This record gives sequence, C-alpha cells and structure tokens, in this order.
Amino acid sequence: MPGNMWDEPEQSAADLDLRILNVGASPTNDPGALQILLQTSRGDIHGLLHPVEGGTGAVVCVGGAMGGIDGPADRLYARLPTLLAESQVTICRIDYRQPNDLEECVLDVLAGCSFLKGIGASGVVLAGHSFGGAVVIKAGELAPIVRGVVSMSPQLHGTREVENLNRPLLLIHGMSDTVLSHEASEDIYSRALEPKRIVLYADAGHSLIQAKDQIDALLAEWIPACLAGETLRGGRG
Repeated sequence: MPGNMWDEPEQSAADLDLRILNVGASPTNDPGALQILLQTSRGDIHGLLHPVEGGTGAVVCVGGAMGGIDGPADRLYARLPTLLAESQVTICRIDYRQPNDLEECVLDVLAGCSFLKGIGASGVVLAGHSFGGAVVIKAGELAPIVRGVVSMSPQLHGTREVENLNRPLLLIHGMSDTVLSHEASEDIYSRALEPKRIVLYADAGHSLIQAKDQIDALLAEWIPACLAGETLRGGRG
C-alpha cells in the first residue's frame, strides 16, 4: 500500500500492512448468519456474515466512530440481508479493531474485502455511516474489488482525495443533522467524479431514522444495480 494514501502522509507502507492469518466462523442465533473472526497481523477483526450461496456480489458494512455492526436508520445493516436477498448479495458486517482510528479502520475494511474475495465474491459495495462514511470512501480508493461506495452522514476527514475513488458514489445525509452537517456531503459531492449521486432528506437527523423506509428502498435498488455494472442514476435527490 502506498505510504501517502492518508491525509497524514508521513506513515510508511510498512506501518500500514495488514495480513489475514486465519479465518474462523461459528453459528449464531440467526440461522442465516455466521459469527466470523479474521485473525490478522494487526489483531483480530470480529464481524457477522450473512452468506448467500450462488451469489458473487457482496457488501461490507461499517459503523461510526464507536464501531458496531448494526448501522444507522434503525439497524439498517441487519435489514440488508433481507432487502438484498432476491439479488443474492452476501452481507459482511465488520466491527472495527480500533474504532475512531481512520487508518486502522480502513485496513479492517480492506481485510473484509480480501476475505470476501477469498470466499468467491467478484464485486463488493462498501457502506459506512458517519466516521465510517469517510472510511469506506478511502477504502474504496484502494481495493480493486470495490464496485461502489455508499457513504451515509459522512465526516469530511479522510475524504480529501475522493476524486481518486473512480467508482460510483452514493451520498446520503439528513438536512436536520446536528452532529455532522449535510454540508459535508455537499462538499464531498462537489469534489467527487462521476458517477455520483447525493440524496438529502429534509427531516432526517444524523442517525437517518426518519428516512428509514426511503433508504431501504434506495439501497435495495442502488446496490444490486451497482454490483451488476448497470448505468446508475446520478445528480441530486
């Protein structure tokens, strides 16, 4: 990995190396999910995998600065397996090793992409919220398997080089967000290259719970289309 890929370019490539050493999986109370453990050279990554047999598309989901695997909009990530079941999309919900550390969290997402490629995925969409919205933009710049990025209520830090993403970008933000202003998404959108789309919800706050149903419908359409390489609707919404 190039040493100048962060907003803080003094880190060396050796400092940013992560290798998966072993993978473990165990059943959960949800019959459609597996608890996964990625043992890496930088520590253990825990997560939840919702595998779909026969599908080659996948989504890596990450949370905000506190980590977690449920996501915004009233546990959006827990609903994605059902929302995307018809399209045979596998969902991998990653819990950060070191929440709120941008570089380490990006490496976690890259490890998730590598893991999914190893089990048969040919294309991955990244989805992140708040701090994680910047994490997935940066990770999307670096992982060739990534087909698109969903950044929800993102922070600005970590998005300085969004023009290098070169993949479809969907920005989602609430205009009533008092934690991170929707102007952050506006700024990212203005600098990103096509194809890009920004969707703003007037009454939604940072958690986006007020736009839960609209976001479900949006992602149920956008993610499969992105993984299929279809032409995506751009612009503002």
